[in-house]
Amino acid sequence: MTSDIAVIGLGAMGLPMATRLAQRFSVRGFDIAPERVALAAEGGVAPAASAAEAVAGAQGVLVAVRTGAQLESLLFGEDGLAEHLAPGAVVILTSTVGTEGIASVAERLEERGAALVDAPLSGGPVRAGEGDLLIVVGAAPAALETARPVLEQLASTLSIVGDRAGDGQALKTVNQLLCGVHIAAAAEALALADALGLDRERTLGALTAGAANSFMLGNRGPRALQAYDEGGAEVLSRLDIFVKDLGIVGDAARAAHLSTPVAAAAEQLFLLGEAQGLGSRDDSAVIRVVAPERRA
Repeated sequence: MTSDIAVIGLGAMGLPMATRLAQRFSVRGFDIAPERVALAAEGGVAPAASAAEAVAGAQGVLVAVRTGAQLESLLFGEDGLAEHLAPGAVVILTSTVGTEGIASVAERLEERGAALVDAPLSGGPVRAGEGDLLIVVGAAPAALETARPVLEQLASTLSIVGDRAGDGQALKTVNQLLCGVHIAAAAEALALADALGLDRERTLGALTAGAANSFMLGNRGPRALQAYDEGGAEVLSRLDIFVKDLGIVGDAARAAHLSTPVAAAAEQLFLLGEAQGLGSRDDSAVIRVVAPERRA
């Protein structure tokens, strides 16, 4: 891929992805927040005055939105980007928005001579800036090959899970079920340790050294212990993201007529956290739903 790359959405993930891509490609970026565009410019991303300007002539259009509704509006709403895409362009969807409507998006883009690469990712902003993301991809082979240089610049692990747009979203939905449950379980375990009078740091060290360990316990555990500090832990993944993602899990399970009671219980904890004003905190702050105050 030698043509320009456009990045639409310069939020917590879009900005570091744009600056990472700018190390290899010519990148134009747009966000509705001018301050995010300015930050991207400091990282070598050419600022665009509009999303349409950003995608003009771009062979790859990386989209970092929050929801399926935002994706629909961005592409097919009033003055939608679908009308401004270059022939043969690929739209690389990096967001977790669920499987609903993805096939339709792909079909409508194809009618306009473009393609959708369904590539939801995991890893957080720091790893995005380092090209150390996990990306799962569902895309037609030709579209995947066009997008591959962009994906490889961003990912340390690139998993091709299917040749249909929507396959990436499906696997990411399964992934988020496990992540949400593991974060909630880690919070409950550390809250119980505190209630039993155990030293929090020693407990976490012992748990991560044994069979009870999980990636989320090791990653979120230290931040959960900081959740009671003034200002809480550094926000690396917002709590309300798991409100959205576990909602996607629930929708997918109901559509498949599958019971997921453990995921539903975890979802309630994140919903309670959001209702208690913790939505913008790090997701490890869900421990404060289980135990509002530290005991020991």
